[in-house]
Amino acid sequence: MIVSESGLAKIKASVTEKIFFGHEPTTELIAILLVYFVQGILGLARLSVSFFLKDELALNPAEVSALLGIVAIPWMVKPLFGFISDGLPIFGYRRRPYLVLSGLLGALSWVIMATIVHSAWAATSAIALGSLSVAVSDVIVDSIVVERARHESVSGAGSLQSLSWGASALGGLITAYFSGSLLQIFDTRTIFLITATFPLIVSGVAWLIAESPVTRKSDWSVVRHQLGQLKQAVSQKTIWMPTAFLFLWQATPTAESAFFYFSTNELGFEPEFLGRVRLVTSIASLVGIWVFQRFLKAVPFRTIFGWSIVLSSVLGMSMLLLVTHANRTLGIDDRWFSLGDSLVLTVMGQIAFMPVLVLAARLCPPGVEATLFALLMSVVNLAGLVSYELGALLTHGLGVTDTNFDKLWLLVVITNLTTLLPFPLLGWLPDTVEPPPIEQPAPALEADPATPIGQSFLPSLVSAWTSSKQPEPVEEGE
Repeated sequence: MIVSESGLAKIKASVTEKIFFGHEPTTELIAILLVYFVQGILGLARLSVSFFLKDELALNPAEVSALLGIVAIPWMVKPLFGFISDGLPIFGYRRRPYLVLSGLLGALSWVIMATIVHSAWAATSAIALGSLSVAVSDVIVDSIVVERARHESVSGAGSLQSLSWGASALGGLITAYFSGSLLQIFDTRTIFLITATFPLIVSGVAWLIAESPVTRKSDWSVVRHQLGQLKQAVSQKTIWMPTAFLFLWQATPTAESAFFYFSTNELGFEPEFLGRVRLVTSIASLVGIWVFQRFLKAVPFRTIFGWSIVLSSVLGMSMLLLVTHANRTLGIDDRWFSLGDSLVLTVMGQIAFMPVLVLAARLCPPGVEATLFALLMSVVNLAGLVSYELGALLTHGLGVTDTNFDKLWLLVVITNLTTLLPFPLLGWLPDTVEPPPIEQPAPALEADPATPIGQSFLPSLVSAWTSSKQPEPVEEGE
């Protein structure tokens, strides 16, 4: 059957509207989506890292939780990467060269993991290097995101963010099951080598992103100008109060590492099944994105966060049934219970954080997009470090080890109850999806207006810190 030109036009329009949320699927758009896709597909090594730390390096739950806090440090200094990108162009370009370098750095980190890592400190350094790679590429794409997201209409708010999260979630979805099933075939170091090929995609597609060379050289006047813009922006309540709220919520302790040991050592979950759990949570992430985009993008932030906090805490308590084996008394198999619980809480976590990205993107002033957005997100990542370190202290203090889970129920209770602590501070959030405009001076670095700036999208890797307190397998410093 031959399709007419009008029919092809309708198909293209439908794809543009339903899959790309109204954004033209240009070569540049696909290239940027691939950056986020790679961030998701790196999850192929998630379970390999978990089992490598647990089995080959023989680390206990508290040690793994502390290690995860350390490897997250690159995500706490993201403003530095944004500042460098905005103020120190390479050969006149602020974005593409940094993407190339980040891809090469990521490939190197996984090669190191596959070859010369034989100690906890070596593993920490290698994982942190990979974390640095993803953080840098994330900052660069963020800078393109806010340049475009700031011009979205209220009705279209969040479409770029949803598209970017969707690309990352799709990458995670593709590798979710294989992250476990491949461990039944290959050893962890072989999977690390396979993973090393993916960051090279970022280096390759960087050249497809249209970018205008800056017309002014970077100097100390540019530095002073950027610092002035940042100071003016972060001093406003519309920025720092929502950010402070999010920090307090995400800084509550987590039982993630302890639960991974419980699920493998006590419940006997093998890598293949844990891969299924990852598949379910990846699908749940896509569902959460779709629900927000379809039904909730116009709902006030306070309403979304209020319900998210309460429901996440209440539903998180369901883990007590699994920890105490009460689910077996109810006739619910451990595996089915774990799958269902992971699905619900992942959807909740994804819905809760989408409006934060929308707000942050629309508040970033021209000229320092990468720096300010990275600053806002680094606060969230700092909260993640605090969460893991507090979790490590609690795990150690309660005597939870790789074989002793007598007090794991208490750890679950504490980690879920503490998520309620920021609830009285909901007033710190804006009650509208349209924040007031921010007056800012003109950007210090000017681009040639003849060359178009490409489509842009918000980060996906911060999802590691934005998910609910549902424990899940350890992954590389996200």
